Amino acid sequence: MKRNVLALLALFLFQISLAAQTRSPLLDDWQLQSACKDTADGAAISVSSFAAQGWIKTSVPSTVLAAQVKAGLLPDPYFGDNLRKIPGTTYPIGHNFSNIAMSPDSPYACAWWYRKQFNAPVLAARDNRLWLHFGGINYRGELWINGKKIADATQIAGAYRTYDFDITESITPGKPNVIAVKTTAPTEKDLGINWVDWNPCPPDKDMGLWGAVDLVQTSPVTVRSPLATTHFPDASLNRADITVYAELHNASAGTIKGIVSGTVAGVKFEKPVELAAHEDQSVAFSPEQFPALRIQNPKLWWPRQMGDPHLEHLTVSFSTQGHITDEQSVNFGIREVTSELTANGSRLFRINGKPILIRGAGWSQDMLLRTDDNRLRSQFDLVENMNLNTIRLEGKLETEEFFHLADERGILVMLGWCCCDHWEHWKDWAPQDLAIATASLRSQMLRLRHHASLLVWLNGSDNPPVPEVEKAYLQVESETHWPNPILSSATQAPTPVTGESGVKMTGPYDYVAPSYWYYGVRYGGARGYNTETSPGPAISSLASRKLFLSDPEAWPPSADWSLHYGGGEFANLKVFDAAMEAVYARPQSAADYERMANTMEYDSERAMYEAYSKNKYTSTGVVQWMLNNAWPSMIWHLYDYFLDTGGGYFGAKKACEPLHIQYAYDDHAIDVVNSTYSEAGDLHAEVHVYGLAWNEVYKATSNITARSDSSQRVFTIPAGLYSGPERILFVDLALSGSGGKVLSHNFYWVPTTLTSFDWEGTDYTHTPASHHEDLTALTRLPAAQVDAQAETSTSAKGHEIRLRLTNKSNALAFQLRAAARTASGGLIAPVIWSDNWIELKPGESTTLTAQLPAGDPNTPTIQIDGWNVAPISLIPSTAVASR
Repeated sequence: MKRNVLALLALFLFQISLAAQTRSPLLDDWQLQSACKDTADGAAISVSSFAAQGWIKTSVPSTVLAAQVKAGLLPDPYFGDNLRKIPGTTYPIGHNFSNIAMSPDSPYACAWWYRKQFNAPVLAARDNRLWLHFGGINYRGELWINGKKIADATQIAGAYRTYDFDITESITPGKPNVIAVKTTAPTEKDLGINWVDWNPCPPDKDMGLWGAVDLVQTSPVTVRSPLATTHFPDASLNRADITVYAELHNASAGTIKGIVSGTVAGVKFEKPVELAAHEDQSVAFSPEQFPALRIQNPKLWWPRQMGDPHLEHLTVSFSTQGHITDEQSVNFGIREVTSELTANGSRLFRINGKPILIRGAGWSQDMLLRTDDNRLRSQFDLVENMNLNTIRLEGKLETEEFFHLADERGILVMLGWCCCDHWEHWKDWAPQDLAIATASLRSQMLRLRHHASLLVWLNGSDNPPVPEVEKAYLQVESETHWPNPILSSATQAPTPVTGESGVKMTGPYDYVAPSYWYYGVRYGGARGYNTETSPGPAISSLASRKLFLSDPEAWPPSADWSLHYGGGEFANLKVFDAAMEAVYARPQSAADYERMANTMEYDSERAMYEAYSKNKYTSTGVVQWMLNNAWPSMIWHLYDYFLDTGGGYFGAKKACEPLHIQYAYDDHAIDVVNSTYSEAGDLHAEVHVYGLAWNEVYKATSNITARSDSSQRVFTIPAGLYSGPERILFVDLALSGSGGKVLSHNFYWVPTTLTSFDWEGTDYTHTPASHHEDLTALTRLPAAQVDAQAETSTSAKGHEIRLRLTNKSNALAFQLRAAARTASGGLIAPVIWSDNWIELKPGESTTLTAQLPAGDPNTPTIQIDGWNVAPISLIPSTAVASR
């Protein structure tokens, strides 16, 4: 009996060892050196006896420059003008380095070697295989192991390709082995990683092992890239038809027969397969063949604003002779994404048959491609807090953790290739470029396709591919069973292959007054689907500026400031600055500039999202350019590089509230926008309009029911108010629930004569103003007195602040900002505020809450200021301060 038990246990352990694909990340103890400094060849470098004297210690993933910075060999390239001082940074300021040849004397014109010694595992079974997986090599490479060349630069080429090399015959199990990878930077004629005009490009062009490197032990047959797709046969959503796909690879020299089986959302499936020697085979399980895959009453995945982002589990395994030899599992969502053209030709997306207005922003990786999972989670917290539903990736195809978070948080991802370099210079492509581009696409399709969060793939950005390339891309997408919509580009340009895109990319990217978003529907305003647009600059706080400028309070700004603007047409902020001076005032200090800039950002970002929300589904989507920055920048972000939030962030957060009351600049309407998918009844809406002297000139109230996913007019402010004696109207809006709780509060400062636009002068950057509106009176508001009380509590999430603000005066307190700082005024970030950059009416009180970062040891100081409120500083507890 005992012998039988032991035999069964041995068999069980044998099955487990066969089933467990062993993945060992090769993270640490790498060495890095320039091939111009160490001229040994790969055969010499890749043996254990090689003396790597003077090589840089690094970890992987890491670009070459990132490794040098981490080792302290170069100054922080993000501070001041340090980047321009790094050898090889010779390209003109503001130019797109990806289109410029690297200087021959650049240290990065040389190849760079990555080297690692490791102990190879003993194979768990005689016929097991050992693979070396590369998640990203930029751009070309040679792979050597133990003195043997495994792959050359014709086999390793392409920044967005992934690689799996069978190294079984090249390693010595149980003994030291050496990997050496020779990497070379992309040229201006390569399909590299490109930063366009968002920020500078590092001088190494992000060369190196920028993706993870893993040692993987498998059986001869591997299971890769499992996928479950969903189709709903009718609008009831009571039945989901699931199709399962997986990719099999036979690494052996003989035919292997076996069973592919698995479970999807608890439903089992299996069928026999036969793989010839070295065959790749895509297997599919359809509901027509396997009726159990017609799942009744499924639990669905929804974007967070629509419901619960519920995830199911898919496991696919391969077995032979009764033993599981490989198995892969992924989380997925039962959901179906479709798209269509509306009556006005706009691209409308549906999730599980229900329309969704896309309100998103464009993402950037770190300029040196560094990763930090804690920082990534913090950024998703900020996205959720703003109530955005979509992130756009133009290139910059992020880590697995990014997509896992998007799946779990219910944030949609719009992704595709980048613009403005060889990726879109199709007329200059050599034959190998198409091969690299399609291999890159195949790698990313197979890597990403199972994620629930994926909305759409774009085969081009600023231009659609030429027909030959578009057809090749579509072929790859068909072969890899990409389950979501595909667009030819982010622009309105049609193609002879796929026709109309239904989207537009008409700008603006620089400052425009809030009313633009309502009147400029022929251009970037609220009609259709605008894939990237923005009111432009986003000036960081003094606490942030101290982290990247040596002169953060300089006025006028120094040359170092301008290095942290954009590139190309956006290398200066002259449009923004001219509007500030004309509409508000000429700033007299950096503090003046920061204050007025953030108010302008709040006002225009809010108007952009609100205009698109009011016009849904005449408008079907808007993507702010951008969400974040690759390095410290004062243009195109909703939160800055250090995760600090300013006026633009809170304007977007206000506009994208799930249940929201808002003002329209074009017709003076007050609209209630319900972005949830449930009716909201027993609502009470009210509007109060005041003149500059705080004299009430209009008020109205109404009880309403907000239909699900709707935009509906509640009031219209009388037109006569705009032709009367008032030059500025303060519009105060509130939406309350049945218990009197305020669900949405919104406050506007509206000039009775709006900016007029030179529509004929429109270019891709913006539409110029022919006459600016006048809000200069806001700089002369009477002083307001605000009392502040702050209390703090501590939990596992960190400090939570409750800040009570009361306006004790008879004057409006305008654009109050609260910030958490260290005792010395240093930045604490990210901080999740319930609201900010607010107004307090005379006698009004409000309570703001703030969640500070977990583990931050600083006792925060709360700083409060406003346009007409003297600065307040207090330490939370029961402290009270008044100014």
